[in-house]
Amino acid sequence: MLTPQLDPSIDDYLRKRLMPVEGAIPHLAGIDMYGNSIPAGTVGGDLFEYINFQQRYNIDARIAGARKLAAEYLEPLTKGQNIRNSVDDHVQWLESRPGYNADMEVEYRKAKSSEQLRIAEDLQELYTTAGVLLVDAQGHGIISAKIASTVHDTFHAFMLSELDRSGKTTPQFFEKINLRLAQSVTARNALGRNPNDSSREIATMLYGELRPTGHFRFVNFGHPPPLVFSAEYEKYFSMKLRKRQVNSSDVAEITLMSPGDILFLHSDGVYDGSDEQDRRQIEQVIREHKNEPAREICNAILKHAVKQDEYLQQIGEVDRIDDKTVFIIKRR
Repeated sequence: MLTPQLDPSIDDYLRKRLMPVEGAIPHLAGIDMYGNSIPAGTVGGDLFEYINFQQRYNIDARIAGARKLAAEYLEPLTKGQNIRNSVDDHVQWLESRPGYNADMEVEYRKAKSSEQLRIAEDLQELYTTAGVLLVDAQGHGIISAKIASTVHDTFHAFMLSELDRSGKTTPQFFEKINLRLAQSVTARNALGRNPNDSSREIATMLYGELRPTGHFRFVNFGHPPPLVFSAEYEKYFSMKLRKRQVNSSDVAEITLMSPGDILFLHSDGVYDGSDEQDRRQIEQVIREHKNEPAREICNAILKHAVKQDEYLQQIGEVDRIDDKTVFIIKRR
């Protein structure tokens, strides 16, 4: 007799959806990276994801598409031919305007064709770029997991549009994501929260892009900032990051200068950035494992964080236990 197959629960589905997929780890020359998450319950509100651009967004096809459009945009419509693209549509509109002349169409087609060639050129940079996405929805239950999943889907929808429009991430892309996070009023109401209270964002997010040179460009929406551990001096540096203001979002940059330098990204269930003693303990863990691969450093920090939970349980402060995410980038 066959045992009936039970459909996975929503908890199982969300837990798998929010966990990193190791097979998607991008491979960059000179860079070792690894991340992992541990939910506080059966499912959590932390989301961590590697962004392998070719695997996730099919950069080959996007480059080919941009080059095809670059050629097509230059070709005028023949009489009776149907509109093929947005450039044809705009040219048709131009023709209906007073003062139109044929030179206007030629110049417009050249400009739009050149734009597509630049998009194709920028897309090629993504072959040697890795992305990382961390989302931390407030709380650690099923509603938090759904919020993190919604932010995840919104991120990828915007990214698809952004790569087709620009061939890279731009400040405008970050602003769209920021708007999505800042205006989570519906989600707040679903949680029964007062939108006028002083609680932190319904979800925080950090998204970054890494190059083989060790250059890490990132944008941070309320998330604990990255920490850099210097292999040479065996300590963290309080780096003054170069920032440029992009409305309400800051795009910042860090470069891992020396072999063995470590960039440590995390959720506040591991370290919220406020307790100096916690920071010193994490520094010690990294010192003890700094010569090991990124995977081992990540697992050591998570093991340390789980031990801290055991202490919180002993002193009756279980409400402080939260989901844990760690992502390690190490310069080889």
